[in-house]
Amino acid sequence: MPPPHLVDRMSVIELRQYTLRPGRRDDFVELFDQEFVESQEGTGMTVLGQFRDVDDPDRFVWLRGFRDMTTRHRALTAFYGGPVWARHGPRANDAMIDSDDVLLLRPSSADTGFAVSAAARPPVGAPSTERFVAATVWSFPPGRDDGIARIRDGLLPALRETGPAPLLGPLITEPAPNTFPRLPVRAGQNAAVLFASYPDESAYLRHLADVRDWPRVRDEILPAIEREQTAAPRVLRLRPTGRSLLS
Repeated sequence: MPPPHLVDRMSVIELRQYTLRPGRRDDFVELFDQEFVESQEGTGMTVLGQFRDVDDPDRFVWLRGFRDMTTRHRALTAFYGGPVWARHGPRANDAMIDSDDVLLLRPSSADTGFAVSAAARPPVGAPSTERFVAATVWSFPPGRDDGIARIRDGLLPALRETGPAPLLGPLITEPAPNTFPRLPVRAGQNAAVLFASYPDESAYLRHLADVRDWPRVRDEILPAIEREQTAAPRVLRLRPTGRSLLS
């Protein structure tokens, strides 16, 4: 397992959403949590979080991070060319219909931290947590950062004042070219992503209502974000697996 500093110094994060064959998600989660956590981290990346999508029984969402783009290329080359993927990759691929819904992200500023530590990862076989994780994904026109600035400088402080601070974010699109084309990422994106964790979904809904009750958020910040976005934000409602660091 990598030392904790690999977690808090990551500058590249992949948000990966997989569509699985019907009825295969639990088997995929078991395989992933048993075979693909330490084996990936042994090559220099960090598996940040693994989740079941509450709204789609055939969707698996996960995050992994890298120190930089050079480390990403080296780690992915080592893992996907290594013995663990050779042994278990065919089973994983057989369970997947689509694995190309991937955003390549980075922290929006140098002081964006990560409230996780690799030392805290539960062991293989740990039961899934009852916690609820919300990931909100905004999309903006390429080259425009006004909406992202409103999230970072306006919405994020309001979230911190009214409830638990986001676990990760805002994360924004990493503009560097994908140097590992074997694994595609969504090109031409300008996204911002926030991850937040709650004891249950009702706590999330209360927090959301409290934020929206703030006059400045309601009357200024949210309308300004909406003017910039290219589509309504997508909220991923997630349940962490037993070994997820983010929970």
